[in-house]
Amino acid sequence: QITKEVGNGLENHLHTPAGDLSGGQRQALSLLMATIQTPQLLLLDEHTAALDPKTSKLLMQLTDQRIQEQQLTCLMITHRMEDALQYGNRMIVMQKGEIMQDLNEEEKAKLSMPDLLQFFEEIN
Repeated sequence: QITKEVGNGLENHLHTPAGDLSGGQRQALSLLMATIQTPQLLLLDEHTAALDPKTSKLLMQLTDQRIQEQQLTCLMITHRMEDALQYGNRMIVMQKGEIMQDLNEEEKAKLSMPDLLQFFEEIN
């Protein structure tokens, strides 16, 4: 069953009200609900922001798995630079609602963390 794939015990809380789940369980449940039917666009807005590092990593792995399996188009908004580098095939760096960098898959693959952080030094 799909809830076992999450790896955070969600399968043991199928009858628990969502408000009583942990933050990671709620986020995983939201992702599963959003992808039960294949959406035209999966919009993820800081979906790992309030999670501890281990739970965040598990949720990002689940997210990537769902995106790959269902061949989803996904727009992920994140301030986690590690996730921005690791996931996706395009990166758009924005500041104050304006696009500062728009990198295709090839350009993004060449970036390192210092390169990415340099974008923000140049912006400020």
